Amino acid sequence: MKKPVKVTPLGARAFLRRAHLVDSRAPDVGAVLAHHGYIQIDPINICGRMHDHILRNRVEGYREGGLMRHLHGEDGAARTPAEKRAAFEHHLPSTDILVAFPLDAWPHLHASMQSRTKRASGWLGRLTPREKEFAGRIMEAFARPGALGPEAFADDRKGRRVWGSATLAKATLQKLFFHGRLLIAGRQSNRRLYDLPERVLPASVLSGARSAPADIERWLALTRLRQHRLVALKRAELSVVSDLVQPVEIEGCPVLYCLTSDLGWFEGPEDEVRSGPLLLAPLDPMIYDRRVTRALWGFDYAWEAYTPAAKRKRGYYALPVLSGMEFVGHVDLKADRERGRLAVVSRKVRRGHATDPAVRGLARFLGLGRG
Repeated sequence: MKKPVKVTPLGARAFLRRAHLVDSRAPDVGAVLAHHGYIQIDPINICGRMHDHILRNRVEGYREGGLMRHLHGEDGAARTPAEKRAAFEHHLPSTDILVAFPLDAWPHLHASMQSRTKRASGWLGRLTPREKEFAGRIMEAFARPGALGPEAFADDRKGRRVWGSATLAKATLQKLFFHGRLLIAGRQSNRRLYDLPERVLPASVLSGARSAPADIERWLALTRLRQHRLVALKRAELSVVSDLVQPVEIEGCPVLYCLTSDLGWFEGPEDEVRSGPLLLAPLDPMIYDRRVTRALWGFDYAWEAYTPAAKRKRGYYALPVLSGMEFVGHVDLKADRERGRLAVVSRKVRRGHATDPAVRGLARFLGLGRG
């Protein structure tokens, strides 16, 4: 194994700012997808959606809804021909995390799709006898051109209660998507429209060979490195990417790894002048790994949208604040679209760090005034 590169904590933080493109933004969404491997998608819209928060700090001139336009066309309503698609929505293997992938991810997802068809899970696992019968009706409907949502199937029956109530049509469509028999072809007001894979992905992508298990393991480890850039690898992960990674030794941290091709991001001053405070996404890939974030940045943060209200410490949608080389707190925000205002619900920021410019910037991004 290579000898570790010794880096100061400040140098590692500067590396992450550069490697996560917040100091030199990419020209478009496709460049960020190619760089990071995927962008996590989340439907909650309290002060903007997760994927838009991630991308607005990485893409020059990014506009709200830009990821969905990149995926599904200018209006997002499934009108982009398959041959012109550059990315698609699906779940990270062995997880329920929905992400936007570049097209080259497709060959690596088949094994996970197949394994879900055999799992006992009310949300993503094998079809129940009732769902199997209904799936036949659904697939017959997709023999005709045109993307469809659950409302296209007139049926009052309820599906199994998973993440809230759902109709049988919605639950069955969701499983068919998890299994790869349907894909998300577009969205209308964030509601999914499904279609057959051959109408969503280019024929050249669908006709490619499926990845072997060893190739999938290597791809998964590389994808994690591309997503977070500085990673604590498990032994099994290290064994499949050892030729592509560099161990990094940082005081106070476990041994971390970066891609050898990323070493250039360590070059440059550690304390160069940075832009003003940034509001990051709650699940921004820079801070996604809480253990690394605690050790390297001294910042203990968790997203609390799914935490019971009585147990929240920060707020429903508190955004971490990155100021220069430090995380200095969080701001919980809520957009009032009807009144056209962005309100600060609560704020906890270290003294001496002003966040009003960042809040006003987010308000402008959302087309709102500062409330």
